[in-house]
Amino acid sequence: MHYADNILNKKKIINDPVYGFISIPSELIFDLLEHPYFQRLRYIKQLGMTHLVYPGALHTRFHHALGAMHLMSTAIETLCSKGFDITAEEQEALTIAILLHDIGHGPFSHALEHTIVEGISHEDVSILLMNKLNIEFNGRLSIAISIFNGTYPKRFLHELVSSQLDMDRLDYLNRDSFFTGVSEGVISSDRIIKMLNVRDDHIVVEEKGIYSVEKFLIARRLMYWQVYLHKTVVAAEYMLVKILKRSRELVFKGEDLFATPALNHFLKTTTSNEVFINDDYHIETFTRLDDTDILSAIKVWALNDDFVLSKLCRDFVQRKLFHVDITNEVPDKAFLAGLIEKAADKYGLSTEEAAYFVLEDTIVNNAYKVGDGNIRILMKNGSVKDITAASDNSNLEALAKTVTKYILCYSKDLAER
Repeated sequence: MHYADNILNKKKIINDPVYGFISIPSELIFDLLEHPYFQRLRYIKQLGMTHLVYPGALHTRFHHALGAMHLMSTAIETLCSKGFDITAEEQEALTIAILLHDIGHGPFSHALEHTIVEGISHEDVSILLMNKLNIEFNGRLSIAISIFNGTYPKRFLHELVSSQLDMDRLDYLNRDSFFTGVSEGVISSDRIIKMLNVRDDHIVVEEKGIYSVEKFLIARRLMYWQVYLHKTVVAAEYMLVKILKRSRELVFKGEDLFATPALNHFLKTTTSNEVFINDDYHIETFTRLDDTDILSAIKVWALNDDFVLSKLCRDFVQRKLFHVDITNEVPDKAFLAGLIEKAADKYGLSTEEAAYFVLEDTIVNNAYKVGDGNIRILMKNGSVKDITAASDNSNLEALAKTVTKYILCYSKDLAER
């Protein structure tokens, strides 16, 4: 094959339901897309268990990464047209940094990070995998990693990848809204991107884009309560946490549970962050985990002899999810203890085992954090203000407050008289 033919083979376009056609900008990016680490994201849903509430929410992390890459190319084009110097090398690095920003996610990340890979965040894994890819691609990802880490001299490049108004958030709000059908999440990402500018090495939004930014922050808050923290989604997630905890407990007691080799490794192994980072075997095994490992195990465990594990799995598969109360008050301890006692009596279990069917926790919604890589508005007079100071919308100050709610989950059987 001629070299020219090879280049043409890598100049693909992908049809995306949200933005239309997305182009793959370079050979290196095409090769990264083809890599097994990235292809794995096809088999990890972007929204975990959300399809149990919104049946259309079956889009993947692969899908989202491509969308964020597309928005990044629009942002680069906008800033270059306004005279900012982003070299061809930096443009490719920015595109790689956003493309790989979620590469370290595991299946059902939230539940996984609370159980079988406890203490190891997907951000840590993303960096590990980027470093491994950098070795494989002979150092061609060095600038991308430096931008991702925030150590590159041009700070504003990092803010396009990770900030409170980055390409990641702009894509997932639109994409999650599109696939769930929750129209409150629709934002004017095009308009926001066209209003981007740079002042004092920070990304700013020109004043005429202020209403689009306000809508973005309100959309983010609404999407959290209606989608990401929807009580049925929360119930399914906590059920999965309980399933993984129980399976691990049984494995540590010497039970031989069905699991794919990758899942089996993490069920049997307790790894600290340090061990995970320094032992290549853990990370390589992690890259073989996706949604199918977890779901196939749950289907088999539904027939297990252990009542706790089999009931949790059966209820999960049949969507008999926990009942959930979300309140502003801490759940009553006596009521909680009464539920555990009821579960012990109803199922013939010890108090410790009955506690698998009852839980309490807190959930936090932060639409905007002042001072945490804040959103800066470039005023017409050339001054720069935080969005909460620049806006005449008093609701934005409320959005900057952290909202904490309390949740109580328990098996629906326990609500029956």
